[in-house]
Amino acid sequence: MQKPNFFIIGAAKSGTTSLYEYLNQHPDIYFSPIKEPNYFSTDIKVENFSPTYRKNNHLDAESYFSNEELPKLQLSFIRDRGQYEALFSGAKGEQAVGECSTSYLFSTEAASNIKHFNPNSRIIAILRNPIERAFSHYLMALRYGYTRLGFHQALEEDMRQPVKGWGISELFIELGQYYEQLNRYYRQFPHDQIKVYLYDDLREKPFELIRAIQQFLGVTPEVIETEEKHNEARIPKFKWLNKLLADLGIKTALNKALPNQTADKLKNVYFSSSDADKPVMEEDDKQFLKDVYRHDITRTGKLIGRDLDFWLEL
Repeated sequence: MQKPNFFIIGAAKSGTTSLYEYLNQHPDIYFSPIKEPNYFSTDIKVENFSPTYRKNNHLDAESYFSNEELPKLQLSFIRDRGQYEALFSGAKGEQAVGECSTSYLFSTEAASNIKHFNPNSRIIAILRNPIERAFSHYLMALRYGYTRLGFHQALEEDMRQPVKGWGISELFIELGQYYEQLNRYYRQFPHDQIKVYLYDDLREKPFELIRAIQQFLGVTPEVIETEEKHNEARIPKFKWLNKLLADLGIKTALNKALPNQTADKLKNVYFSSSDADKPVMEEDDKQFLKDVYRHDITRTGKLIGRDLDFWLEL
């Protein structure tokens, strides 16, 4: 097995899927077929997941790892060392071998676990304005059927949760509090092994950002396709039905059982393609989140050496 030597650690809903898809085009970069194996987030306990999250993120590991060529999957929670190593059995001498688990930024244990596994690892983070990130996360929760509430109500409900955690609550606010999360990596790794990029740069100048990451990984710069959008929000036409199907695990079962072409046709009927149906963030909610994040944004900016005050001008 080629040992992974780089990790994209998040943040969630900040462009990591696009980075994964773009960088995966490079002939000298190998990614695990499960985009987010979450192996090093040992503080995230699968047995504590909410019933809905568990039903929609279950992997039959025995069946999956019995495949001669492992299929591409978005996410799982691999806890077996042998299974994790099997994710990299397809590497053929690529210069950069890695994976892309967004829980690694939030996890309190992932940084030290990665350091123990490979102290020479290169760490890549991409941060999004936490106000925008929270709303994008909400749109994802709507799409997956984890909520059917409006944004304000969903925020309040999540803040009231007596027990919080990955797969237990949504963490709309917590996942955007970057300072301490990043600082865990700066305490573990030399600063020259960590690169922090902004979603703003990915959106406005993707070629330059991808080239910078290629150089950081030590691979020959390649021009790659960045036009296709990945993991975009889609809004269900019937939110109550969407949540019911998610709670029962039916959505995931259908996705696995139906041919891709049939599933795509159903999604076009099930989800709205009109921007008019897409929720928008109210000004009161923007102001509330600005007040929540103001101090953390300032500290994060100082930590990474970039002025992030423009995030508060949203």
